Amino acid sequence: MPVVTSADGTEIVYERAGEGPALVLVDGAMCHRAAGPMRPLAALLRDRFTVHAYDRRGRGESSDTPPYAVAREVEDLQAVIARAGGRAFVYGISSGAALALAAAAAGSGIARLALYEPPFMAEVETGPHSKEYTERLRELLVAGRRGDAVALFMTRVGVPAAVVAGMREQSSWAAFEAIAPTLAYDDAVLTGGVVPRDLARAIAVPSLVLAGDAGPAPLRQAARATAEALPNAEYRTLPGQTHDVAPEALTPVLTAFFGE
Repeated sequence: MPVVTSADGTEIVYERAGEGPALVLVDGAMCHRAAGPMRPLAALLRDRFTVHAYDRRGRGESSDTPPYAVAREVEDLQAVIARAGGRAFVYGISSGAALALAAAAAGSGIARLALYEPPFMAEVETGPHSKEYTERLRELLVAGRRGDAVALFMTRVGVPAAVVAGMREQSSWAAFEAIAPTLAYDDAVLTGGVVPRDLARAIAVPSLVLAGDAGPAPLRQAARATAEALPNAEYRTLPGQTHDVAPEALTPVLTAFFGE
């Protein structure tokens, strides 16, 4: 499997498929190439693009180098783009959308940027929930309670407690625990849950911000706030889609946007 070395020595594993303009896919929380939406999406996009999907640091087959900083993850994405030829389209989902946003602001060779439901939930929520989540997540990870950290995240994003309890009894739960420390990385990328407007104003490339119309309204509101912060962005909703967006619904939209 191809490997690119990031600026701090972290080895980022990626896979490449198809022919055409370079397109890099950026996963969200708890996902990597072998467990998430990007391989099915890449299979549908490979006829039009050279698609690069990679494991974010600390996940899948990529290594990790502490201490964590968002800037290091931006460098990881920059390294993949450099390997793709130095200029690429980028699509990111959820926290991966927030990371792609940070990379675009840093000047990373991103030609066009597509984001699906960046979860800047503090844009629409009130109260101390985001701060409490951050503090509790860190406490659990420091204590080595990885399973509890994963459960905290899952209940926060709406998975019923009874379902989480059942999942903890399955052998697949160990895979979630293995990448639990990266939940703190996702939390850091989300900059306290608000759209990083100073960064967004610096992004001049054409951008598309997407949301599903069948999921929670706060995610649509957060996506719209992101689009409004970008100087050259379009906001669209996808009919019948939730945060777990179907690759078949995304493919024609991304193909049209990146093909312009």
